[in-house]
Amino acid sequence: MSNFSAKIYALLSVAIMILTLPAAMLARDTYHLTGVVRDSATLEPLPFASVTAVGEATGTLTDERGAFRLTVPDTTSALSASCLGYNTRKLRIRKNMINIYDIMLSPSATELGEVVVRRRRYSKKDNPAVEFARRLREAGDQTDPRRNQYYNYDKHQLTTFAINDVGDPGKDNWLFRQFPFLWQHVDTSEISGKTILPVIVKEKTSEVHHRRTPHAEKEVVTGIRQEGIDEVADQDNMMLIIEDVLREVDLYDNDISIMQNRFVSPLSRIAPDFYKFYLTDTVEVAGEKCIVLSFYPHNTASHGFNGQIYVPENDSTMFIRRVTMRAPRDINLNFIKNLYITQDFDRAADGSRLKKSDNLTIEAKVMPGTPEFYVKRDVAYANHNFLQAVDTAVYDIMEDLVKQKEAALRDSLFWEKARLMTVSQSERELSSVMDRMREKPLFYWSELFLKYIFTGYVPTGKDSKFDYGPINTTVSFNSIEGVRFRAGGITTANLSKRLFGRGYAAWGTKDHRWKYGLELEYSFFDKQYHSREFPIHSIRFSSRYDLDNIGQHYLHTNQDNVFLSLKRMGAHTTTYLWENRIDYTLELQNNFSLQAAIGNKRQEATATMPFVNGYGQSFADYVENALTLTLRYAPGEKFTQARTQRVSINKDIPVFTLRQTVAPKGWLGSTFAVNKTEAGYEQRFWMSAFGYIDVDLRGGHVWSQSAYPDLLIPDANLSYTIQRGQFDLINPMEFVNDSYAECHLTYNLNGALLNLIPGVKKLKLREVVGFRGLWGHLSDKNDPAKNPVVYRFPEIAHVTRMGHTPYMELRVGLTNILSVLSVQYVWRLSYLEEPYEIDRHGLRLALHVRF
Repeated sequence: MSNFSAKIYALLSVAIMILTLPAAMLARDTYHLTGVVRDSATLEPLPFASVTAVGEATGTLTDERGAFRLTVPDTTSALSASCLGYNTRKLRIRKNMINIYDIMLSPSATELGEVVVRRRRYSKKDNPAVEFARRLREAGDQTDPRRNQYYNYDKHQLTTFAINDVGDPGKDNWLFRQFPFLWQHVDTSEISGKTILPVIVKEKTSEVHHRRTPHAEKEVVTGIRQEGIDEVADQDNMMLIIEDVLREVDLYDNDISIMQNRFVSPLSRIAPDFYKFYLTDTVEVAGEKCIVLSFYPHNTASHGFNGQIYVPENDSTMFIRRVTMRAPRDINLNFIKNLYITQDFDRAADGSRLKKSDNLTIEAKVMPGTPEFYVKRDVAYANHNFLQAVDTAVYDIMEDLVKQKEAALRDSLFWEKARLMTVSQSERELSSVMDRMREKPLFYWSELFLKYIFTGYVPTGKDSKFDYGPINTTVSFNSIEGVRFRAGGITTANLSKRLFGRGYAAWGTKDHRWKYGLELEYSFFDKQYHSREFPIHSIRFSSRYDLDNIGQHYLHTNQDNVFLSLKRMGAHTTTYLWENRIDYTLELQNNFSLQAAIGNKRQEATATMPFVNGYGQSFADYVENALTLTLRYAPGEKFTQARTQRVSINKDIPVFTLRQTVAPKGWLGSTFAVNKTEAGYEQRFWMSAFGYIDVDLRGGHVWSQSAYPDLLIPDANLSYTIQRGQFDLINPMEFVNDSYAECHLTYNLNGALLNLIPGVKKLKLREVVGFRGLWGHLSDKNDPAKNPVVYRFPEIAHVTRMGHTPYMELRVGLTNILSVLSVQYVWRLSYLEEPYEIDRHGLRLALHVRF
């Protein structure tokens, strides 16, 4: 940032403060001084610098943003500013004017004990502040309360989303013209003092029980309150997303996860290379004199913090009393204008650090011209103890988070007793505010529309027994059907809490065929609304007749999603599939699931996909009756639950899958035998503040002699959108194998390189590099050129036998374009000289919204 820009920022900051000055400060016999104290070398604000009136006993300390307010007698002629490690500076007071000061302090050589810290040219070598940070990191285990065999505490979390800076009653505001009663519920920002209007409130009380050996940490939720405009979405999903985005902070972790990004902790192993450390001052915290360790990232666009750690003076245990952190102004973080974190700790009798509070406050703006948002996540802790839990069975519960049945039904009396922090009147009364807003037709219908968009389904009444959807499949297009029309939906728990149905009917304008899907599912326990709610324990019968796009099965969306209609080539490897299945599904609270299925499939031959063996015999269809067992384990997984699909929230957990399919030849009319094993593993690996790598590995083997529909065919993505786990430039059925290994790697660098380029870093672009590879082998028993018993490969597919060279794709691109778009260019690296038409490179797009 230029010196001019820094001064403009300072003046604007101070101007806001002036507007919030109390009237008592306008007395005639005083002057009112406001300003910001900064490091003249880095232009960073200096928190807790001392500002005093020369010759008077009046003084103050700057706040966490380096700002101060001071009222002095009108006889005062000069102001003095000082900070440990800087030269003291005196300024003459300009009388009869609004006194706004942007005070620059020059670094000095400061003597701390026997060590001299030279601030003008920073170096981590022989820097006592770096040594101090190292000692803090190494002493973490000494004060960790979890070093005890048992550790318990109560927790109260309050999360508030509000519209920021809504103005005052005299200000012309469209929102308050429509809803004038909202003025009664306006609150005040703890950061800026601006007026805010709460629109979402999430409140939770819980008990946490930790056992060291054998390890167990369980949170028992005793109360939940969720109110606000987000009622259009599933409330359990919203709570999971909010808690993941606004996670609690542990300073002793190498990475701090907030806003689904990783920030380098000031106590990380790499912190000395990432941060500049300074010992800046000594101040009192809770009546105890503390040393202040300040830290700033070398590159303010990277994912780090400016902040201070307060450690009691002469404390050999390096106990941390308080932590304050904020995001730098230039950070490559979307939508966030200001982000502040504060933590306070108490000391237990055994020296353990007991967290009293963990507060996170954010000011954000999604789009230019839209209102700012204010987000506050406060967590208070109390009743710490090191005793075994009264109910020892809590340690053996399978899930880590347990909700008491009555948690969502708590009354106001419970909340008054259970709260560990003050909750404002506007936060307590949001439910009644929402009821009054829904009386207005504009809000009522807008809320309904948003609810349909969020869920993808349209209810058919207040207590809907049948929901229409998914909406995004109502109309789509493909080369076989032409324009495809589809109508369907699902029954809800309002009809039956255990018996559920879903289905659809579809028709194409080109093939003039009706397709359908029907499903009947019985759950062994009651559901709240729909059958796919976690955990599932059910038995399901399904029947469908529809297109089967062999070699292009989309893994993370519906096959007829309207957004996949535009494709780079026609979908010709398509058959008509008639399938009946019975599925038994058991999901456990520890995210282990088992699915056993018995199915009957009949593939109808088409003009482009005939079933002809090596002897020239043609068959009208291909029949398979198979048993399938699928095991999946995702320890610690959290996901949003939609009516049909789930989307993982915390992708940094491992996901293991194993699937076995068996169909004896001739069993109930099976044309060929099938004995197929497939396995998969995926996980996100964070590289601290330098981005993350998504890893997706798969492999499989067909042990039997089988027809090509049951061999191992990589999924081709024919759309121009970026799809996880699929190849962008492979043709459908271009490679058919009975042994294969796949590797999908994507490295999002989070702007690690572009943040180093002046000017470019202001665009907040982020780099992405990806690699996809496939190795496969087709044995003689399943190669129609060598075994005439099996079906020939369709001519239109141009099946290529893979040699020792794997198929490979490379992707390079930019994400975060205008904060919402990802553009990637893809190159095909192998199998380039084929006699059929291939795409060697191409552009792919996707909406990619991240903080």
